[in-house]
Amino acid sequence: MNEQGEAINSSAEYRIQLESSWKAHVGNWLLRPEMRDLSSFLRARKVAGVSVYPPGSQIFAAFEATPFQRVKAVILGQDPYHGQGQAHGLCFSVRPGMPLPPSLLNIYKELEEDLGLLRPDHGCLLPWAKRGVLLLNAVLTVEDGRAGAHQGKGWEGFTDHVVDTLNREREGLVFMLWGSYAQAKGKVIDTRRHLVLKAPHPSPLSAHRGFLGCRHFSLCNQYLSQHGLGMVDWSLPPCIALDGAILNGRIAV
Repeated sequence: MNEQGEAINSSAEYRIQLESSWKAHVGNWLLRPEMRDLSSFLRARKVAGVSVYPPGSQIFAAFEATPFQRVKAVILGQDPYHGQGQAHGLCFSVRPGMPLPPSLLNIYKELEEDLGLLRPDHGCLLPWAKRGVLLLNAVLTVEDGRAGAHQGKGWEGFTDHVVDTLNREREGLVFMLWGSYAQAKGKVIDTRRHLVLKAPHPSPLSAHRGFLGCRHFSLCNQYLSQHGLGMVDWSLPPCIALDGAILNGRIAV
């Protein structure tokens, strides 16, 4: 990380800069020694020929899509998908055209049961992010075929700081914590100032234990409406419409 809070990839062909509103609130964390160590680790892995996901320009995509003051709800994930072409910086989301991961299929099942919204033909959740849902993974990078490969390398401290900053500096947000990992990360959240919704992870291994039927989407909107932030439109356009928006520059994946 350089003095401007930017991460530089191994080829130095581009820089990843935190979106300006987030930089104002959490950018100083990127200057900490552990973040410099993380940057060195990522460069070394790339120099070694390891495929790191998501692409460097999309590591901070969640922050770019959902500026600090536009956040209404937060969904916490663990780390990015580790298959080629899947991850693009938003938790639980995959690029248009990629097969739907099992956890996302269960999210769509609950969305249909809760709000009557039909399952879209893609797994890209970018429209949610643009509408105020911060789709934040605890760890922002991973290696090809190696789930959790970058856990314990420094990302957790940064994303803990993000959650804590939202908790302290915003009010009336909804935190949707699915699974024990997300719930542990959300222990700092003041439930007197925010709504915390907890359920098992949507993975096929645990979704039947309480994720399916949790009604988090409608509960989120009920709370937001009561606190004046405006409800989230949880609908997702069909892939052909999403592709058109991407091509026209209205949405960047």
